[in-house]
Amino acid sequence: MDWGRAKSVLIYAFLVLNLLLCYQLWIDVRDQVSAGLDFTSLSAETQAVMEEKGIRLLCPIPAATPQLPDITYRYSGEEQNEVPVKLKEPIDSKLMYSSFSELSSLLESQITDIANYRFDSQESEVGKFVLHPLVDNKWSLFRVRLELINSDQKIVAYRWPQIEIGASRSDNLQKVLPASQALSSLIEKYFPANSAVKEIELGYYGELFNSESQVASPMWRFMLENGSAYYVDAISADIISPKTTE
Repeated sequence: MDWGRAKSVLIYAFLVLNLLLCYQLWIDVRDQVSAGLDFTSLSAETQAVMEEKGIRLLCPIPAATPQLPDITYRYSGEEQNEVPVKLKEPIDSKLMYSSFSELSSLLESQITDIANYRFDSQESEVGKFVLHPLVDNKWSLFRVRLELINSDQKIVAYRWPQIEIGASRSDNLQKVLPASQALSSLIEKYFPANSAVKEIELGYYGELFNSESQVASPMWRFMLENGSAYYVDAISADIISPKTTE
């Protein structure tokens, strides 16, 4: 018997077997992820467009459709300055991830309502943590940004919008449209080919200009893997794409 040849055949057979096992594992993981993302909330037509355009969904589609009002807010101080305000003492930036409550307590003497903000990992970037004020301690007010500037693993400065959010009115509650409906419109008409949806969040859409009082509507925000953000009015279904926000 040619043991050298037999050995080569066995090695080849084991290699093929390993490849088949790896492929089966990949199929199983893909199916589990797809099942968890609940594509069934999207129509067959939308799923066909996703397949055709190569659009991927990397996050669950929220099922909740709460009743929310429009809200009002206004700037309570000077318009946000482009020059960051230096902290009296730098703070360990790891607290953003490990203990936001401790971070808030260390900053509350300079940013009085920081505990009512939420960290936005999607908009944050190297050297800058982005946070949004919360409406009713739950819903982010998008595009109104508290920026914490960090360097050498320390938070060293901040930019603070200083706004006051008015009390929500219970007499103008409206049921928001399903996230799946908003997503379908974006997939079919707006998302470019080969996009990947990284996060879907319900909140409010704030404007960037300063005025006495402003109104914010409930909004679905869809973040793509390339950093682009698409907003869909959760009441009227109007769409704000990256091009229209400029």
